[in-house]
Amino acid sequence: MKIFLAGASGVIGKQLSKLLVAAGHEVYGTTRSEAKAKMLENLGVKPVILDVFDKDNLIAQVAKIKPEVVFHQLTDLPDGLDEGKMSEALKRNAKIREVGTANLLDAAKACGASKFIAQSIAFVYSPNEQAPFSEESALLDFAEPTYGETARAVHSLETQTIENGGVVLRYGWLYGRDSGFSEPVNFVATVHVDAAAKAAELAMNAYKSGIYNISEDNGHVSSQKAKAELKFDSGFRIAE
Repeated sequence: MKIFLAGASGVIGKQLSKLLVAAGHEVYGTTRSEAKAKMLENLGVKPVILDVFDKDNLIAQVAKIKPEVVFHQLTDLPDGLDEGKMSEALKRNAKIREVGTANLLDAAKACGASKFIAQSIAFVYSPNEQAPFSEESALLDFAEPTYGETARAVHSLETQTIENGGVVLRYGWLYGRDSGFSEPVNFVATVHVDAAAKAAELAMNAYKSGIYNISEDNGHVSSQKAKAELKFDSGFRIAE
């Protein structure tokens, strides 16, 4: 199967690339960096250097590839989630979730891709909801001063994706390879990078559009829907 993976050089993107290539798929992966293009080649991915905000070029590149599946694994966060850089990073991430998602969806529709799978997060649920949060639990108030913009952008990404028949994966706080965290944190939902990547691969077989929590069972969110419908296993690890 021919696959377009936006964000292939990211924390999840690299692990997902390994899984998709190992499964025999033809993977085209995006990066903004010439240096990271070589890394993708070493993973067996065909690198596509582009900026998701350059809509015309994005649509042109995807049209040439004609993928059957488009993955949206784009983020713009500092290494280790450096607190001193997070304020600006949250703004950049919000733009990716709103404008970047819209551009990717337009490219996917223009080339006739049959499936669109997008990365979201499982830690902007409203504190007024009762844990463990389900996919139906309300998100954080958009007016909340620190993370309200993030919640609004998450809602935008998810709404756009679902309205276009796609699949949304709400990942817990990542730990493991290249995430900046070797062990799970204890204050939010968590998931290992490898298990997150596997969930994305499994979502290719989702028989309907929907939102799924992708998390370990630490009491913060419920991932029962993903276990039942996607066969998600939070204990999955990539052998290296």
